[in-house]
Amino acid sequence: MSSRVTSVLALVAVSFGIAACGGGSNSSGTVTLNWWAGNQPGGSFQKAAQYCSQHSGGEYTIKVNLLGTDADSQRQSLVRRLAAGDSSIDLMAMDVVWTAEFAEAKWILPFPAAKVAELRQGRLAGPLRTATYQGKLYAAPGNSNTQLLWYRKSQLKGLPVPRTWDQLIDTATKLHTKIAYTNAQYEGTTVWFNSVIQSAGGSILRGPDTVGLQERPSTTAIDIMKRFAKGPGHPSLPAAKEDQARQAFEVPTGTAFELNYPFVYASAQSNTTVKGLKDDIAWAPYPSVKEGTGNKAPIGGFNWGVGSHTKHPQQAFDAATCLSSEEPERLYAQLDSLPPTLAKVYDDPKFQKSYPFANLVKQQIDTAGVRPVTPLYSDVSLAVYTTLSPAKNIGNTKSTLNQLRQRVKNALESKGLL
Repeated sequence: MSSRVTSVLALVAVSFGIAACGGGSNSSGTVTLNWWAGNQPGGSFQKAAQYCSQHSGGEYTIKVNLLGTDADSQRQSLVRRLAAGDSSIDLMAMDVVWTAEFAEAKWILPFPAAKVAELRQGRLAGPLRTATYQGKLYAAPGNSNTQLLWYRKSQLKGLPVPRTWDQLIDTATKLHTKIAYTNAQYEGTTVWFNSVIQSAGGSILRGPDTVGLQERPSTTAIDIMKRFAKGPGHPSLPAAKEDQARQAFEVPTGTAFELNYPFVYASAQSNTTVKGLKDDIAWAPYPSVKEGTGNKAPIGGFNWGVGSHTKHPQQAFDAATCLSSEEPERLYAQLDSLPPTLAKVYDDPKFQKSYPFANLVKQQIDTAGVRPVTPLYSDVSLAVYTTLSPAKNIGNTKSTLNQLRQRVKNALESKGLL
């Protein structure tokens, strides 16, 4: 949701997109732009493409080419085509952690100054940070995502809503309940650790090619993960991903707490298995290390990149900017529960009525704990989640930190990892 979660209620099986022909123009001069993106079950990307095509004044038509349903397969498909200089990739939907890698490889073009000014206007800070590399904006923020602490009001039994990791663990222990969370050996564990270490005042990296992992914040974060996993963590979830966590919360004997993305709210509203769940579910900020110091909640979502080999860069930049405008962002949120990156959408009373946690999501996305910005992100993330997952197996904190530092160092030096 990891940033790689697409905030949907169920995964829809789709085939790989068939390779599109190179972009061209028809007799009227309208350019056809190929937009490569993972499928969203609500159809929001297709609706946004239609909207921008209709409002381009005949400048372009956007053709959506579907990639796989998960971020790894999407990335693999794009990388193969980009590395081969495929000019059919005019636009692409990029996971927020791909920006540095794609920019360093010169697979995407930096946005021109006029477009940068337009895209920055009214945009939340977190999404802009995910779209920036070495001071240049390489993508248009399209939508975002963040995790909240979800809980059942009826199960709190008068206890205050937890605000810190320790409070959450202690409250769950007092209530003899469980916490649904994600700790499989995948991106979700990196998302978790990155947020906790930043809340503790540290970072995984200090720049694109320098190990961070400062002593006190790192040991604090590792100890929290150990205590969390060896305490009230749901016993069936050491290898859970987002939808498995949702399922553990959404059963008659489900957990009282869940850490997950906003898609779980819509799921709870339609749940007919647990009587009253739609009115019982509530939300709170993602936990912080210390109360009052603020959290560094996860941030995910998609950014729109322009392929470096496109034959129509001007039209592609125009289209990417349109796909990041207000109406498309409303479509992403309305049809696929993908949170907007524009502040004014959250301020709309109609949006707040349909998205009752809008203000909290807006605040967390604006101040989010962005994952390390490095061209070698995939290897760095691999080093993190293979060391720290499952958290219940973490041994001595100091030894674990030393191992993690070495593995992250190896990743930054492009050495064989695990």
